[in-house]
Amino acid sequence: MPLEFAVTWDYRCPFARIAHEHVLEALHGGADWDVTFVPFSLGQVHVAEGEPDIWDTPEADSGLLALQAGVVVRDHFPDQFLAAHRALFTARHVDGAAIREPDVVATILTSAGVDAEAVLAEIATGTPLETVRKEHEACAASHDVWGVPTFIAGDRAAFVRLMEVPDGDAALAQSTVERLVDMLKGWPELNEFKHTSLSR
Repeated sequence: MPLEFAVTWDYRCPFARIAHEHVLEALHGGADWDVTFVPFSLGQVHVAEGEPDIWDTPEADSGLLALQAGVVVRDHFPDQFLAAHRALFTARHVDGAAIREPDVVATILTSAGVDAEAVLAEIATGTPLETVRKEHEACAASHDVWGVPTFIAGDRAAFVRLMEVPDGDAALAQSTVERLVDMLKGWPELNEFKHTSLSR
């Protein structure tokens, strides 16, 4: 039976990139997992009290266009999702790409083998924005999610901050994620574990 879990993402977060690199590398290496990728807007989390929701002003948010693009690929071009997901993270955190710009996002998607024109046309309908909003609000309500990357398994969820990408090591990626999910499901007594300093 495959390991089942969900993980949140916003392409702007470097720690989301690291965690998702582990998930993607392990899946590429053949990990028998059933993963649900859940969009979560950091822009909405940081809306000040009394200000309009980011869903009402999506053009003001630097990450919402790419997040919608990821959702469109996930839902309409699932065979290309893993490649596009990695490409969007890499473009933002390795290449420093401006992922708020439609032409930049289109170039990234095209490089991953996705029909960028179709993705942007779907975003223009407003449906992907509604999907992001619903999934964001659902995990915030059901599991008190407040950031990315959050791993969710059953009725448990935990924000996770890994420090290094797996750098092509699928076995390391798989063991890392499986250890995380095992702790999440099997050790609920552990609430917080944070190093007081880093060795690098």
